[in-house]
Amino acid sequence: MSKIDERLKELNIELPNPPLPVASYVPYVQTGNQVLISGQISIAPDGGIKGKVGELSLEEGQKAARLCGLNLLAQMKAACGGDLDRVVRIVKLGGFVNVTPDFDPIPAVINGCSDLMVEVFGDVGKHARSAVGVANLPLGFAVEVDAIIEVK
Repeated sequence: MSKIDERLKELNIELPNPPLPVASYVPYVQTGNQVLISGQISIAPDGGIKGKVGELSLEEGQKAARLCGLNLLAQMKAACGGDLDRVVRIVKLGGFVNVTPDFDPIPAVINGCSDLMVEVFGDVGKHARSAVGVANLPLGFAVEVDAIIEVK
């Protein structure tokens, strides 16, 4: 069992199956030692978290961002041939939050994903990031996060 798989087990985290694309794109592309992962929405087997943060609570938004992080981890594992120990660094996350016009703590929402990366990877999980509020997201989901990772 890989070091990261052991860490996931320690954290009692079971990764979902990597979500399939919902339009004309691929879930990830590797170029050189970087993998660019397409935006992962806050979908889960129970349906996930939809709606606008502001109507949803900050905590619900953070849970939605964490779901995005779990989906990113599933895509990373697929991109790495099943071996998350190949991840050298989480380079950058791009976070998009479906918000009401008056909702302001957008970065705090994306912390739900960022904190997960650090929980799982430690210092390797610390990353650059953007966090943007948007008027809508695909299929009405609350949060979407994409990623750039370095692999060996």
